Formats: sequence, structure tokens, C-alpha cells
Amino acid sequence: MMMESGEIESADDEMPSLGRQQYRPVVSHEGSAVQIQSMESRSFPEISLKPIRTASHTENAPNTLEGPSHGPDVPNNFPRESKLELFGFDSLVNILGLKSMTGEHVPTPTSPRDGDEVSVVLGSPKVVGPKSGTLMGVFVPCLQNILGIIYYIRFSWIVGMAGIGEGLLLVAFCGCCTFLTSISLSAIATNGAMKGGGPYYLIGRALGPEVGVSIGLCFFLGTAVAGAMYVLGAVETFLDAVPGAGFFRETVTLVSNSTAANGTTTEVITMVSTPSLHDLQVYGVVVAILLCFIVFGGVKMINRVAPAFLIPVLFSLFCIYIGIFSASRSNDSSGITGLRSQTFKDNWSSDYQFTTNAGIPDPEGPIYWNFNALVGLFFPAVTGIMAGSNRSASLKDTQRSIPVGTLAATLVTSSLYLISVILFGSLATREELLTNRLLTAEVAWPSPSIIYVGIVLSTLGAALQSLTGAPRLLAAIANDDILPVLKYFKVTEGGEPHLATLFTAFICISCVLIGNLDLITPTITMFFLLCYAGVNLSCFLLDLLDAPSWRPRWRFHHWSLSLVGALLCIVIMLLISWSFTVVSFALASLIYYYVSIQGKAGDWGDGFKSAYFQLALRSLRSLGANQVHPKNWYPIPLIFCRPWGKLPENVPCHPKLADFANCMKKKGRGMSIFVSILDGDYHELAEDAKTACHQLSTYIDYKRCEAVAEIIVAPSMADGFRGIVQIMGLGNLKPNIVVMRYPEIWRRENLTEIPSTFVSIINDCIIANKAVVIVKGLDEWPGEYQKQFGTIDLYWIVRDGGLMLLLSQLLLTKESFEGCKIQVFCIAEEDTDAEVLKTDVKKFLYDLRMQAEVIVITMKSWESNVDNVGQQDESTEAFAGAQHRIAEYLAEMKETAKREGKSLMADGKPVVVNEQQVDKFLYTTLKLNSTILRYSRMAAVVLVSLPPPPSNHPAYFYMEYMDILVENVPRLLIVRGYRRDVVTLFT
Repeated sequence: MMMESGEIESADDEMPSLGRQQYRPVVSHEGSAVQIQSMESRSFPEISLKPIRTASHTENAPNTLEGPSHGPDVPNNFPRESKLELFGFDSLVNILGLKSMTGEHVPTPTSPRDGDEVSVVLGSPKVVGPKSGTLMGVFVPCLQNILGIIYYIRFSWIVGMAGIGEGLLLVAFCGCCTFLTSISLSAIATNGAMKGGGPYYLIGRALGPEVGVSIGLCFFLGTAVAGAMYVLGAVETFLDAVPGAGFFRETVTLVSNSTAANGTTTEVITMVSTPSLHDLQVYGVVVAILLCFIVFGGVKMINRVAPAFLIPVLFSLFCIYIGIFSASRSNDSSGITGLRSQTFKDNWSSDYQFTTNAGIPDPEGPIYWNFNALVGLFFPAVTGIMAGSNRSASLKDTQRSIPVGTLAATLVTSSLYLISVILFGSLATREELLTNRLLTAEVAWPSPSIIYVGIVLSTLGAALQSLTGAPRLLAAIANDDILPVLKYFKVTEGGEPHLATLFTAFICISCVLIGNLDLITPTITMFFLLCYAGVNLSCFLLDLLDAPSWRPRWRFHHWSLSLVGALLCIVIMLLISWSFTVVSFALASLIYYYVSIQGKAGDWGDGFKSAYFQLALRSLRSLGANQVHPKNWYPIPLIFCRPWGKLPENVPCHPKLADFANCMKKKGRGMSIFVSILDGDYHELAEDAKTACHQLSTYIDYKRCEAVAEIIVAPSMADGFRGIVQIMGLGNLKPNIVVMRYPEIWRRENLTEIPSTFVSIINDCIIANKAVVIVKGLDEWPGEYQKQFGTIDLYWIVRDGGLMLLLSQLLLTKESFEGCKIQVFCIAEEDTDAEVLKTDVKKFLYDLRMQAEVIVITMKSWESNVDNVGQQDESTEAFAGAQHRIAEYLAEMKETAKREGKSLMADGKPVVVNEQQVDKFLYTTLKLNSTILRYSRMAAVVLVSLPPPPSNHPAYFYMEYMDILVENVPRLLIVRGYRRDVVTLFT
């Protein structure tokens, strides 16, 4: 059986009826088989193995189960001995163990029963297609995605609007963002095996499922909208090349250009025609539907011919550059001057102005362009760096291809853009750059039709990739089963995401109906920038934390570069449009909130968990080992769940213990530790302890208590608690208060072992310097919404560091006790001390900012109280019964000691009994109980100091003292502080 840690359990545990068995493959040249052999000499029922057929077998193939070949020296009836037998591995570890470490699903081998037939069916091995290298697997897809419609029909216009100087700055600014993101992507992608989902997989595994799903869905929307952008780009190019194909009238804009020559100014009016918006919508919808049909029926064909889409792009680029260098000789247009220094100087500065929706200069146009707006328009021209990571499953060497191919494509395209800025700025006048939408086609050699064909093919290929990649991204998110609402988009391994494709097509067609390329590109920019920021933040977090598992093969990275890349992404978003930025972050935040509320919990070992761990370690080290100042003291209760008796089945803890633990925290701040002890041997009860810990954790979560669960296996309860009180916690985060239930049932159930265990626990707490809170009447403790009225009475007998006062104040912060008032009862030995004591306590409480009524009760000395014990009250009967039981127990001890010739023994230890002292303790607890019943009968809760167990007294006697103290008090907290203050008078 496969264990969670990747180990394989011994066959002894799983197959008792067959003895020790070993699964191992049988070597054969003709087929596949699995042989099951016994490792013991005794006989077993014969197991018949059915023949195994594979795809490569024929009917005449020999049966490999008959006479398996192991070599001449190895008999068929005996398995080969494993050289690793010492380590407890069997022969499947090489197959199952390594695969389980990579996260692959590995079926667990099962054990056959006696007399059952074993039929093992092994499918033919999967035919693995040819793997792609760095060039065709990463560089070409990235280059094809980056070089798109923006370069062909918008780049020359951007140069004319921004000028050469700011155009270079624009390209460098956007290129720096994608270059830094590529470095972060390279580091994350080379830190382990990658599965489907591309950037979603990387971000989700680094920042957690909530962040991964929120950014992944935004990236999905960006990819789907990018498909609409490519469709509109192809349609717009087609209509510009073939104006007669439009069904509606073109839009004509008159542009006035002024030229000065020989001292005279000539105004030239140019008519610029643009395709009709309705034509863009009609053709765009038709093309998008056709592409969706192709995606449904020919995904494999698209993957085969995808590299061919790059050929028109490269050839068209070659034609453009040939045309640029020969423009002065072959083109007579007045706006195209050829490569001239004067044109370079004229176009160096920017010329931001108003334009129409189609980008035609118009002083009364609705859109004003500046550098920030151009960033939003141009940035989609540098996206596409994720194309290589999306193809990680088909790469020969992921660790090498992704960083080399992605960075090479980024550098090549950025260099191409920088060179193109200078060439376009030196080629034509500004008016020509702004009005000639297809300047690249006009200057191309030998014919503009080459550029038209190149644009249409490249944009359609990019659109197909978007419509193919976006559904798979959505399916990958759905397959992780984080969001139940996405369950309809799940696909089986190797299946086609048809529903996700339909949803992607709906988004794409909706954006196509907008019909304006310039309005769509900023939306894409925001979603892609959000994804790039997530990649940079992932690398920043992983690199900064530097966990042992963070070992990327790509060494050229640093957390500061990732941080700069993330900040650069956010700055670009704000430069483009702060309103779009707010909307993008709001959408991602809403998805994050929805995932955190409705999503299923998933632990992917994300960076946030590592950050929490590092923060906890640093905080723990900063606390040091010194005592915490009273101003910074927090109660860290150790809730002892072990009941005195038995709880119902599958109930790990008393239902009211968590309610009481929450009452010890202010506004829920603080940590509790719920611990329970199982009596027995650890090796036998290890699995039971894990099950009990899971049940206890579930109970804690159900009660909404900030706590952790621990289960300890020990020979006895006393031994287990003694180990807990010594080692539980780290540094100053060790529990400082032990909370347990008072064993009210010990005499009723005749549980004679409880007194010694109870006294042992209290003594261990005193020695370990832990405070103790014992709850009597836990069954009657109020729930979260059960209002209590009356008073909270404190019987402050001994100095406890202010713990009793602090607990009363914490109770007042809870909704259950907020209507109560505090009364502090002080015990004075003499009447003359009463007024002085009352004045001192009032002053002390005032300095502590605590409001309470102070009542001083005079207690006579023990000698003067002996004659007054006979007064009839509710505790007298209990007192008489305690005296009688102690006398019987003492007589039995003396008789046993006399018979065995030893000193008095109790609980396995010698004791010294002073009968007068025993009676004194009984009288003292009786008097205190009578006082509590007289003054605090109607109190919501009573707090009283815990008397320590007297040394050399039997534990049975101490339980009798305590029983008298708690007699007839319905709800009582018995508190003992420790040797330090938990409250302070100073600020």
C-alpha cells in the first residue's frame, strides 16, 4: 500500500493470508507480465494468472507466463533476493517511489486473496511524440506571439505620435518589464517539473491556490480578449487591402497638413478612409466562429502547422526592411522621404494630439494621446513570453529551453522594435506616419500584398493559439477542483475542453462586437500586466525566503530584480489608466475573496506558508528566552482534554472546553493547545493517535477556536502529562496555563486512581512554574450566546501575580459575561486588619484600571473556629463524611503498614500523617466553602485560589479537601498563579 510519504508498506501488514509476497516484473521479449511469488517455503493455494495482451502482441505470440526467463542460475519458483532488503524496500520502489515524488498518480498494488484469480492487464506503452527543442519549442512560439498585429498596423503610427526619442523610451520601458518577467519565469520554471496551466500553475504553486486562481482567471480573460484583438486586426487589414469587400460605407476623415516652401505656406487636405465599424463587426464575428470550428475539429492539425505561421511573418519582415532601405528610389509618395537625417530630426520629438476612434488626427477628436496611453496601446506588442512555458510538456529539456528560448525571443524582439523606431522615424514625415495606417505595406518590397498576406496569416495564427490556449488554461484551473463553480469545465487527461472552448468563443465574439482595436488593447494590457506582476512576486517571495526546496537551475536571478519587475508592472498599469488598474485589482480581489470563501482548501506548499514559517521563526527568536514583560503577557492555555471518565464515541473533547478556552482570550487573540493522552505503547497506538489528532483538530475548527491539537501516547496519564509540561512549546511560546476539568465523578464512579493522577498533575505544574485553572461545573458553562447576569466573585486569598484579576477582566470582554460586575473578596485574619486591607486593595485595583467592589471578610484563626464548626449549613454533612472516610483510609494504611512491617505508604510513596493538621485543613476548606455559599450563591462564576497539595499527605486526603471546597458551588474556577506577575501598574 502506498503511504503518504511515498513509502511502500511491508507486505506483512497487507497480505497476512499469503505470507510475504513480492511483486516484480517478469523480463520478457514478447510481452508484459507481472509475476507474484511467495517468499516463504510453505505452500499456498495456486494463483492462476491470465495471459496479458498488449497492443503489440499477436495471437501467435508465446505466453510469457509460462517459464519466465530469469537466467540459467535462478529457479522459476524462487524470487531473486533483494540487495536492499535491509531498508525494507521491495522491487516496486523504482517504479512507484520516484513517480510519487513527482506528483504522478500511481495505482497502489493490491493483494490477492486465497483462491482468487489474478488478472493483470497492462496497456501498451504510450507512444511519446517527438519532443521539441529550444528553437521550435520555445523561441519560435514566443517570437510568433510577440510579433503580431501591433507591429504591422500600429507601430509606425506610435512612432509618429511619440517621436523617435520617446518611442525608444517606450520600447525600452515595456521591454524591460517583459525582460525582468522572463528572468523570474526562468527561475520558477527551472525549479521543478511543470504541469498544464502555464503561468497559473507557476503562480498558484508559489503564492497559493487563491492567488493562483484569481490571477489565472484574469490571465484567461486576457488571452480570450487577445484572440478578439487578433481577429479584428486580421479583418481590418483585409478591408484596407480590399476596400470593395465592405458591406457598409467607409468612414472618410479630412486631414489638413501645412507645408512651407520658398516662404509660402501651402495647406494640403488629405482624405483618409477607414473601414466601417459594422464591417469590422460582421467580418470579425464570422472569422471568430470559423476559428472556433477549426479549434473544435483540428487542434492537432493546428499544433502541427503552427511553426508554418512564422514563415510569412519572417518573410514579411524581410520585405519591409528591403523596402525601407530602397524607399527613396522606388516610391514617389511625398510623405515617404527615404532614410534621411532631416526626417530623423523632424520626428525626434513627440506630437501628442487628439484623434478619432480610428487613430486619425482630428482637433475635435474624442481621444487625446499621451505617453501613458501609448504604453497601453503598445504593450500587447511585447506580450507572448508565456508561450514557451505553456508548452513545457512537449520540451526535451524544460530546464534549459524555457529560460534560453524565452529570453532570446525577448531580446530579439526588443532589439527589432528599437531598430524599427529609428528606421520608421527616418523614413517618412510625421503626417505620413499618422495617416498611413499600413505604411509597412506601402514601403514593402516588391508588393504591398505580401504584407497583407503576412498580417492576415500571422494574426489568424495568433488568434488560433489564443482560442486554443485559453480553454486549456480554464480547464487546468477547473481540474484543480478549487472552485466548485468551474466543475463544468473539467476535462479528463488527454480530453478536449469543449465547454471551455465555447465559453472562450463567447468572450471572444463579445469583444469582437466592440469593433475597436484601440479600446480592446488596454484591457489586454491590464490582464497581462497583472499576470506578469504575479510571476515576479512569486519569484521575489521564493527567492527572498530561500527555502531548501528553492533550487532553480537558472542561476541568473535575484529577488531585487523580481521586485523591480513587479513594481514596474504596477507602475505601467497606473500609467495606462488608474481606473482600469483599480478595476483589474478589484476583479482579482473579488475572485480571491470568492475562492477563499467558496473554494476548497488546497495545500500546494506555496510561498506564503514558507513566509509564515520564516516569520514565526524570526518572531520566536526575537522573543528570546527571557520572561515576557507583564504588559506583553498573553495567556497560552494548555487545554487538557483527557476526561475524568469516558466521553461518547467519536467525541474527542468535552464540548464546553473550547468555549472556556475562548473566554481566556481577549478578542480571540492568542493560541491554545488542546492535548490528550492515550494510555499504552506508542508503536501500537501510533495510528490511533493520528486519528484522534485529526478528530480533535476537526472539533477545534468546528468550535472556531484558534488552537492546535496534540495527542501524546504514554504508559500512563501522569507520565504523559509530565512529559508534556516539560517539552510542549518553543521558547516563550510555551503554554503558561494548564486548564483541566475538576474530577467530580471520581468517588461516584469509584475511580480510585484519579486522586494520585490529579495531585501529580498539580505538583508537576507547580514544579514547572505553570499556572493552573481547574474548572468545576464545566457542564453548566455558558455557550457563546448565553447571557449571564449577576457577579463574578473573586476570593483572593494568596498572591498569584494578578492572574485571577486578569481572568475576571477577560471574562468581561465576552458577550456571555459582559453584563456582570466583579466583586473581590479578601480574607483578613483579624478585624483590625480589615479596613487597611480594603483600602490597599481598592488602590491597587484603581492603579490596574479595574473596576470592582472590594469586600473584606474576617476569618478567625483555626483555634477560634473549632468551636463554631457545628453550625448547621449545607457543607456540614460533607464535612462529616470526609472525616469518616479519611479515618477509615488512615486506619487501613496503618493496618497495612503494620502487617508488612513498613512505614505508612500511599500511592507507592512513604507519607507522614499529622492527624491534627488533616483536621485543620478540613476545617479551613469547610469555612471557605461556607463563606462562598453565603456571599456568592447567585454569582455567575466564582474564582478561588487553589491550595497546593500538602507535602507528605496522601493524594486521597487532598481530594477530600478539594471536594469540601467545591461542595454545592455550581460554577467554580480554582486558580493558582505562578512565580511572576501578569499585570502591571505602569504604562
